[in-house]
Amino acid sequence: MDARLEALESKIAYLERAMNELSDVVYRQHNDIMALQAQVKALRDRLSAPQLDESARTPEQERPPHY
Repeated sequence: MDARLEALESKIAYLERAMNELSDVVYRQHNDIMALQAQVKALRDRLSAPQLDESARTPEQERPPHY
């Protein structure tokens, strides 16, 4: 009976540790997803902003041909 109880306690301890590790992974993934969503929103806003007229550049603003 004691061996069986000890085996169950070991399994519960293992499952609790695994659950905590998975919870940490989910939390980190949530943070990563939120950061990526913010980056996508910033890029989307940047792309939807009105573009400057390329012909309005002055000679000082032009890049040299080797760029």
